[in-house]
Amino acid sequence: MTAAGARLDAWLAERLPAISRNRLKAWIEGGHVQVDAVAGMPARRLRGGETVTLQPQPAADARAYAPEAIALAIVHEDEALIVVDKPAGLVVHPAAGNWDGTLLNALLHHAPLLEGVPRAGIVHRLDRDTSGLMVVAKTLAAHTALTRQLAARSVRREYEALVAGRVAKAGIVAAALGRDPRQRTRIAVRPENDSGARPAVTHFRALRHYLRDSVEATLVECRLETGRTHQIRVHMQHLGHPVVGDQTYGRAPWKAWLPRQALHARRLALTHPESGRLVEWSSPMPADIKGLIASLERL
Repeated sequence: MTAAGARLDAWLAERLPAISRNRLKAWIEGGHVQVDAVAGMPARRLRGGETVTLQPQPAADARAYAPEAIALAIVHEDEALIVVDKPAGLVVHPAAGNWDGTLLNALLHHAPLLEGVPRAGIVHRLDRDTSGLMVVAKTLAAHTALTRQLAARSVRREYEALVAGRVAKAGIVAAALGRDPRQRTRIAVRPENDSGARPAVTHFRALRHYLRDSVEATLVECRLETGRTHQIRVHMQHLGHPVVGDQTYGRAPWKAWLPRQALHARRLALTHPESGRLVEWSSPMPADIKGLIASLERL
């Protein structure tokens, strides 16, 4: 392809076949390609004879495993594991749209040895806007032990959730979960024989009920028997009691009560991978959920 009359993006793509057109376009639009010292545009037509300068940029996912100095609330740390109290808003693992600024990046800065452990030692997750306790393995042996405990369902994970409406005293939701066929970013209750559906079991118990000026809500304790994506949020919605503030599975007017789901991982108990002893940790309810409950009490 001769330069005269060619589009800048097409001309570059012919000369750099190993680089995708989308990445080249992003570089151009980001001002990293100059034509005669002036930032180019993808559709710019070349006259021929210009000087084209390209400054290659790292792929977005190249930052996924970069250590970052992000503050961590560490509840416990020893030679085998770290227990972190994750704040709402912190993404756990890098993925599209969140390649940096994650818990994983923070862990690699705090403990560089985690670079040698799968997923920097992360063996389970919390949703971005769910707060509370997570355990991280610091060694390969601890990672294997914790993964096996999770598979055996012997790790005890308890949550507090403020949900809409009046909840029965206690119960169990045993409903398989899978991708919502109508909206793939959501999880939905699916038939157990459905392709992609996985068994999911949540135990729940009402802790306190609020009824003020026709506003009704219940603080519930939820215990995971399995750990599927969005499990508590979808199971409570399935019962007709979505988590207050849940922007994905909630409903008006409860979405406006809190900018994130009122869901907190308050207790974590497991067998220590080195000592073999049962160990447990707890986390107090965060200020935003506590404040919401206080407002319900004042209504």
